[in-house]
Amino acid sequence: MDLEREFGDIDIYLFDQLLKGRIRPGDRVLDAGCGSGRNLIYLLQQSIDVWAVDSNPHAIAEVRELAARLSPATPSDHFVVSSIDQLGFPDASFNVVLCSAVLHFAANDAAFQAMIAGLWRVLSPGGILFARLATSIGMEHRARPLGNRRFALPDGSERYLADEQMLMTLTDTLGARLLDPLKTTIVQDQRSMTTWVLRKGNR
Repeated sequence: MDLEREFGDIDIYLFDQLLKGRIRPGDRVLDAGCGSGRNLIYLLQQSIDVWAVDSNPHAIAEVRELAARLSPATPSDHFVVSSIDQLGFPDASFNVVLCSAVLHFAANDAAFQAMIAGLWRVLSPGGILFARLATSIGMEHRARPLGNRRFALPDGSERYLADEQMLMTLTDTLGARLLDPLKTTIVQDQRSMTTWVLRKGNR
């Protein structure tokens, strides 16, 4: 088996969700902030209804080319230029929503909340939100505050950083259930990345 050809440069924590059977043939999946499609290579080759958005038109052009090669039957209008807080899909359109390495680009609390609201609105009851984002967890004394919950990180980047209490409070506010405990990877002398996986309730 050619693993690179089948899975590409998939986020290892998203791969974990596949191993747990949480993304299956027949699912309607949205990759919100898809970039060039690194997490879509496997999904496009399965019987999965794949959709994706990104605010960068060049990224969407790349994903359309990728889909044309791997899943020619998938319409090109499944991949559209859009910001996460202004998704043009009806409520409850998807039973899986992916958002990897995007939420930490929020400018402030209001922007972060708008992004979460957008993702949650298009997720159907019982559906799964998989999010991976930079946080302050384990990096509390290494990140320099800039205001508006934005921080300068040791890797030279500036990010909006949630923390454990904030994510747990949001989980409760959304009426969601954690499918996995928060899992945080500290990249030595660079950043801290947390995986947040929720199931949407029926309320």
